[in-house]
Amino acid sequence: MMMFGISLLIMLLLGFPFMVTLLGSLILYIAVYMPEFAPKMLVTMVQQVIAGVTPPALVCVPMFILSASIITSGESATRLIRMIKVFVGHLPGGLPITTNASCTLFGAVSGSTQATVAAIGGTMRPMLLEAGYKSSFTLGLIINSSDIAFLIPPSIGFIVYGVATSTSIGMLFLAGILPGLMILVMFSIYCYVYSKVTHVGTLPRASMAERIDAVKGGLPVMGFPVIIVGGIYTGILSPTEAAAAAVFYALILEIIVFRSLTRERIIDAFLQTGVITGVVFILVGAGQAFSFLIGFLQLPDQLLPPLFGTDPSMLRVITIVVVVYFVACMFVDPIVAIFILSPVFQPYVVGAGVDPILLGTLVTLQAAIGSATPPFGCDIFTAQLIFRRPYLEVIGHALPFLLILILATVLLITFPQIALFLPNLAMGG
Repeated sequence: MMMFGISLLIMLLLGFPFMVTLLGSLILYIAVYMPEFAPKMLVTMVQQVIAGVTPPALVCVPMFILSASIITSGESATRLIRMIKVFVGHLPGGLPITTNASCTLFGAVSGSTQATVAAIGGTMRPMLLEAGYKSSFTLGLIINSSDIAFLIPPSIGFIVYGVATSTSIGMLFLAGILPGLMILVMFSIYCYVYSKVTHVGTLPRASMAERIDAVKGGLPVMGFPVIIVGGIYTGILSPTEAAAAAVFYALILEIIVFRSLTRERIIDAFLQTGVITGVVFILVGAGQAFSFLIGFLQLPDQLLPPLFGTDPSMLRVITIVVVVYFVACMFVDPIVAIFILSPVFQPYVVGAGVDPILLGTLVTLQAAIGSATPPFGCDIFTAQLIFRRPYLEVIGHALPFLLILILATVLLITFPQIALFLPNLAMGG
């Protein structure tokens, strides 16, 4: 597999899209090391790619992406930010806290870290800079706050993990809520302390009339978490039905209520959804193909027994899985990492009796952390593209947020009920 790794790294450094580097490296490896099987194996790889994108549960992914594209094109994000800002903007760290909360609530619509970076970061970064916050702090804040969107339903990470491991996506959605809110509180405390220490200015306190007006403007946006989380929690909607309802609500909100979308913007939202969905599904298919290949080569049977031992404890299994996912997602797209690694670890996870909902929450959190961590975290490059800032500036203030996220991981492992409380409650436990 050394050649695969080298070709992957070279193609990444040359600037090829990740889906091209992954599939291209797979084809090169098969052609060089398995020439006698190459024709049949390439056909099998194509079949595996197709098999990776055919599970019915993935139907909700393009619909959640579409709802996010619609509200990003409209006024929902701006109204959401204003509603939060009038209540906390006057506090020390008020604008960073507004950013944290906005990313969390926007995650209840998009389920995507990249969409959250674009929608919330594009609005909040100029405000933060004008208030006197350093550029590296604003970038670190926006990138890492967007991680919360990966935990708040409808998380695309949870959907992919649920498909890869046959775990209930609805239960995973519920499991991500309390950990996401916990990270929101932890980030907000850090922002409060940072702002007090650096003496960055605050905004004037909003009047009661301004608050009422902001709530009237932003309250309809809160319908998204009510529809998605409430519908799944009560059992009225499946994740796919919740996704369809979110699209319908987004269209009603932006076209009829806010009147913010023109026909051209709606067409652009659908086209953007097609492009993003295509990329996501290619990554999912490539991950499935690679997972099949490493299983065919029996690599897990060679590499994992020395790592886990003969009778690993639950804590050892969780720790190894968490560390591997964290490191892997620093280098590859989280969707690919989840699809490749989940089947590999599944026998050990089942053998140790690890709760699949808890592990799914931890895995998705590591995927979110890795996507914002150097050297190749995908959110870093998203921020570079959107804000036109150099790489070192984007990662300049990553460490404090990374330490907070690691602490959140430790808390989840130590107190698993943080993740399991709502799923157990929904199941009557």
